[in-house]
Amino acid sequence: MSESEKKASGKVSFKIILASDPKLPFKIIKVPEKAPFLAVVKFAASQFKVKFETSAIITNDGFGVSTKQDAGSVFLKHGQELRLIPRDRVGACMQR
Repeated sequence: MSESEKKASGKVSFKIILASDPKLPFKIIKVPEKAPFLAVVKFAASQFKVKFETSAIITNDGFGVSTKQDAGSVFLKHGQELRLIPRDRVGACMQR
């Protein structure tokens, strides 16, 4: 990678809010634009001590964000502020 390519590859910053906590704690995460968004979700979940396997990222409008894109694309499409939702009981079946 040349010196100009290193300077061209920037970083994006996300404000990730833990939606399940009434106090709405947040973390500011700075990552390279080309970083896979799944890695961002994994890191954010670990910072809040929740399982990333059962977590989802949504926008403030309630739209889900796919983890199959890079961080730069997510930033351009959805902006800086996102919400992390731990989904511990999705798909659970209640016994009667």
